[in-house]
Amino acid sequence: MQHDATAQTFLKSFSDPVAVTRYLEGPPRFVPGFADLHRMTAILLTEQAAPDARVLVLGAGGGLELKALAEAEPCWSFVGVDPAAEMLKLAERTLGQLNARVELQQSYIDDAPAGPFDAATCLLTLHFLGADERRRTAREIHRRLKPGAPFVAAHSSFPQAHGERAQWLSRYAAYAIASGADPNQVNNARAAVEAHLSLLSPEQDAQILREAGFRDVELFYAAFTWRGWVGYA
Repeated sequence: MQHDATAQTFLKSFSDPVAVTRYLEGPPRFVPGFADLHRMTAILLTEQAAPDARVLVLGAGGGLELKALAEAEPCWSFVGVDPAAEMLKLAERTLGQLNARVELQQSYIDDAPAGPFDAATCLLTLHFLGADERRRTAREIHRRLKPGAPFVAAHSSFPQAHGERAQWLSRYAAYAIASGADPNQVNNARAAVEAHLSLLSPEQDAQILREAGFRDVELFYAAFTWRGWVGYA
């Protein structure tokens, strides 16, 4: 992942202390049903993971999903991995007393603990990677899971045919503005996404998970430009 040019472009913004202070406001305004996505993720993981599960969270900066999962399952422990030091500092502040059950690590998936883990998540992260790096990252997550362990991934994924991409990006921006985000910031975000992200269709994203070794891959979440899947190692 560290050699992926697209990821490096966006990592700069996640390393800016001023931008990071505003991060927690963003996901609820840009991602429909953001809190519900976390709630569904916890439910899907608990179907297979033990009450004392150890969970790998890739893209853990900010700490929002870690906080939601830790509150949902008080006996789980977590390893949260993220390459952005400022985002991990924000995660520490977000978690508060929950930090006692969380190990935060500044790294990419390659340097994450070998596990094996009882479950894993990667929320709002894989869309920063090109297709090849996304595929490799999914394989590295799979390699760190116990057989049958659940994995939940959710990120930007929508139809990419001619004309469709622009229409869906317009909807992405309109939703954020309707949710109270600053229109100038939204338009800048849309321009950055359009210029730098190699987004895939939902069918392509699901196939990447299957190619990485996950079985029974199912779509459980679809909201405008966002999709979420669950699969099993």
